[in-house]
Amino acid sequence: MTIADIKKTAEAKMAKSIEALKNDLQKVRTGRAHPGILDQVHVEYYGSMVPISQVANVSLLDARTISVQPWEKGMGGKIEKAIRESDLGLNPSSQGDLIRVPMPALTEERRKELTKVVRHEGENAKVAVRNLRRDANEHLKKLLKDKEVSEDDERRAQDDVQKLTDRTVAEIDKLVQAKEADILAV
Repeated sequence: MTIADIKKTAEAKMAKSIEALKNDLQKVRTGRAHPGILDQVHVEYYGSMVPISQVANVSLLDARTISVQPWEKGMGGKIEKAIRESDLGLNPSSQGDLIRVPMPALTEERRKELTKVVRHEGENAKVAVRNLRRDANEHLKKLLKDKEVSEDDERRAQDDVQKLTDRTVAEIDKLVQAKEADILAV
């Protein structure tokens, strides 16, 4: 493994950490509706559990209402029950074929709890990035110990890994701040 390989691997894994954080932050509910909220809700469909998006069209009616249109007539009740029983705290109502899912407004206390959750997710992502930095530095030290690179090259590579880590942590902070602002906006 060369220094370039170690840097590329660290950069790719750090990018995956950021993607994972983005996915985790999408699941945190803000006051606004978005179809992605229902991605984690599964409904029974012919004996197997599948996401709602695989048995119905999920779209927005307005800023605070999600509409779910089942593809089959008999699925409406099952979808409604699955949404109601999920831990999202949503109360869907059925109007013929269409299921309306209004998003309740967040209380100030709930907003503060959600910002804590967002900060925690951000901190977990930072820990993952720091672990990746540590692993990359250990690989670099092994190369130095095996006399495959000079001390200067190893030191420069460690500095590059640190700069990459700093950039990634700054991006994580930016994502967390944006999500907090989104949650706290009334």
